[in-house]
Amino acid sequence: MTEGDYKHVATSSLKKGSYIIIDGVACTVSDISISRPGKHGHAKANIMGVGMIDGKKRNMVTGDHEVEAPVIGKKNAQVLTVSGNMANVMDSENYETFDLEIPEDLQGSVTEGCTVVYWTILLDKVMKQVKSE
Repeated sequence: MTEGDYKHVATSSLKKGSYIIIDGVACTVSDISISRPGKHGHAKANIMGVGMIDGKKRNMVTGDHEVEAPVIGKKNAQVLTVSGNMANVMDSENYETFDLEIPEDLQGSVTEGCTVVYWTILLDKVMKQVKSE
């Protein structure tokens, strides 16, 4: 994970649906509660998140004012070949070729020559949709 892969966001600005990094994994916030500060302490935030890639639930308790949030890049790619649930694609900007897993909800609609939208999340690339021509 490099500095360009994430940014710092204020804990107070988080809400359901926000993106956050918990234990090095990009997650979507599913629940957040912030306790009031005590006499000698700071407010604590209890954040529940669901992994964007693996779907696992994670929990984070922090007293910090800032947390890390992933920077998500949304890019287009052309499908070169399809083999089972994998597609070999070429990025439309830098012409890099790589393999992407085809999500269940997109299987059948991903064909050779079509354009797909993929997200770069930390070190992962995830196919999100098929662009209609």
